[in-house]
Amino acid sequence: MLKGISKLVTGDMLKALSDMGHGDELVIADANFPSHATGQRVIECPGLDACMLLREIVKLFPLDYAVEHPAVVLDLIPEDIAVGFRAEIWDEYGEILEKEYGEGAKLYPIPRQDFYERTKKAYLVIQTGEERQYGDLLLVKGVIRAVEKWGRKDSMRI
Repeated sequence: MLKGISKLVTGDMLKALSDMGHGDELVIADANFPSHATGQRVIECPGLDACMLLREIVKLFPLDYAVEHPAVVLDLIPEDIAVGFRAEIWDEYGEILEKEYGEGAKLYPIPRQDFYERTKKAYLVIQTGEERQYGDLLLVKGVIRAVEKWGRKDSMRI
């Protein structure tokens, strides 16, 4: 155990997050996501819901404001749109990201196959036990800045 590091963030996860460079992508996947079929590195956390884990990861993870969409979700399929399905987990993701990163961390939905292709190139996939549909989230890692030029001392646009 380490001081200040949640026990939800395992040693393997902490090492992988630390080893990532700016521009590398992290996928937090729900329980239904084909993580092992699409991800290069997969860490399993079947007992955790995605939001519980996300709350801890954002404390450690700088978000990349140099890219247009640093927070991406897997978009709804036409059949779910047709019946008026709403991915309520996106609201919770949005609240967590906005609290940590500010308004620049808006969720951007992309089509399923595009999400899968990005996952194949992602540095890390964390498979959670999240059971809510559309609980898949991709984050782009940014840089940590030591100056507070823009009022933030972490992950900022450079």
